[in-house]
Amino acid sequence: MGDYYLTEKEIERAVLVALSPQKQSDEKTQEYLDELEFLASTLDIETSKTFIQKLDKPDVRSFVGKGKLEEIMTYVKDQEIDIVIFDDDLTPSQIRNLERDLKVKIYDRSLLILDIFLKRAKTAQAKTQVELARYEYLMPRLTRMWTHLERQRGGTGTRGGAGEKEIETDRRMIRDQISVLKKKLEKIDKQGATRRKSRTNVVRVALVGYTNVGKSTIMRILSKEDIYAKNELFATVDSTVRKVVINTVPFLLSDTVGFIRKLPHNLIESFKSTLDEVREADILLHVVDISHPSFEEHMQVVNETLEELGAGDKETIVVYNKIDQLGSPEEGDFEFTAGIDTTASSKTNIFISAVKKKNIGEFRRVLFEKVKKHHLKIYPNYLAPEFY
Repeated sequence: MGDYYLTEKEIERAVLVALSPQKQSDEKTQEYLDELEFLASTLDIETSKTFIQKLDKPDVRSFVGKGKLEEIMTYVKDQEIDIVIFDDDLTPSQIRNLERDLKVKIYDRSLLILDIFLKRAKTAQAKTQVELARYEYLMPRLTRMWTHLERQRGGTGTRGGAGEKEIETDRRMIRDQISVLKKKLEKIDKQGATRRKSRTNVVRVALVGYTNVGKSTIMRILSKEDIYAKNELFATVDSTVRKVVINTVPFLLSDTVGFIRKLPHNLIESFKSTLDEVREADILLHVVDISHPSFEEHMQVVNETLEELGAGDKETIVVYNKIDQLGSPEEGDFEFTAGIDTTASSKTNIFISAVKKKNIGEFRRVLFEKVKKHHLKIYPNYLAPEFY
C-alpha cells in the first residue's frame, strides 16, 4: 500500500467509480460523478479518470464486476493512482477485497464526505460531532484506511496497514474513544440547549438547503456581516447565528450545514444537536439553486432530510436562488414557476439572485411579513410597522 505521508505540495490522484442501473440515464450517472469529483476536489484530490459499470446491484465481492475490476486495476497500476473512490457505500468485505486487489487506498462516498466535514469543522462541537460519526463509520471497516485516519488526526500510523491483532487493539481503542466523544458531545449539547432556551422570546429563522446553493451569501446579505461564503461544498459546517432586524422587527437567523445526496446516516445522527436550530425554528428559508439541472431532486433530498429531523411541516419560504444563471428575463419579471409545486399552503416561493442582488427587496418584504406575524404572537401589543 505504500506510505500515506505526503508533503504539502503533493496532490493525490484518484479514479472515480460509479454504478449505472439500467433505468438510470447516462446524463444522470455523469451528474452524480461530477458531484463526486467536486467532493474529491474539496479535499485537493485530483480526478484522473472515471469508470462506469452498468449494473443494477453492486457485486457482493468487489462492487463492480470482474472485467471492470481488472480494467480499473490495470489503469491504477499503469498511472500510479493513489486512491479509488466509489460513489456508494462499500461493505467491510468489499473494502478488504478492493484494497487487496487494487493495492491503493479505497474511499467510498461516506468516508469522503466525513473527511470534508472534518476539514471544515471549526468549533469544538462540530469537530466532536464529525469525529464521532467518523469513528462509528470506520469501526466495522478497519483496514488500511485506519492508517489514513491516524495520519489525518496527527497519530503515528503504520506503514502498509496493520495486522489483525493490531486492528483488534485499534477496535478497542475506538470503542473507548467513541464513549469519550459521546460524553463530551452530551455536555456540549446541554450547553447548546440552554443557549437555545434563552432565545424563546425572539422569532427564529433557519436557512436550509442542498450544499452550495448560496445560503451563506443570503446570510451575509440579511445580517450585513462578513459571513464566509464561497463556491464550494460544505462551506458551512458549524451553525452560525446572527441577529437581524428588518423595519425594527428583530429575529435570529441561523445558517446550518448543507444537505447532500446520500449524506452518511452517522453524520446526520451526530449533527442532530446542531440541527436543533432547524427543528426549533419558526420559519425555514429553503434555498434552492434553480440554475442546477437537478434542482428538484436536490429539493427532494432536503425535504426528506427535514422529515427525518422532524421539521418537515415548518412554515417555509422557498428561495429559488441564482436566477441570473438562467438567462433570466429583465429584472422585475420573476415567473419561473414551470415544474415547481406552488400549491403547498405552508410554503411561499420567491425568486432571487443573491450574488447579483436581484429581487432582494421583495425577498426582504416577504420575510418581514412572515417574521412580523410570529413576532406579534410573542408580543401581541407590539405596534408593528409596515414594510418600507
